[in-house]
Amino acid sequence: MKENYFEEYKRIASNIKALRKAKHLTQEQLSELSGLSLSYISKIEAPNCNKSFSLDALFILAEVLEVNVKEFFN
Repeated sequence: MKENYFEEYKRIASNIKALRKAKHLTQEQLSELSGLSLSYISKIEAPNCNKSFSLDALFILAEVLEVNVKEFFN
């Protein structure tokens, strides 16, 4: 992964985690509601993990968290 994208992924991951916590959801609950595996949710939120995630996953998480997908990029 290019280094410049790493910071973007970290920001998106941090926003997803903050939005999940604002909804008082655990990673396990988010996994159940989204249909995404717990390990995938954990990997997305891990701050220092080299990661990539699909647009489908972002749209699913936005729907479950009841936010516009743009919120992940703020």
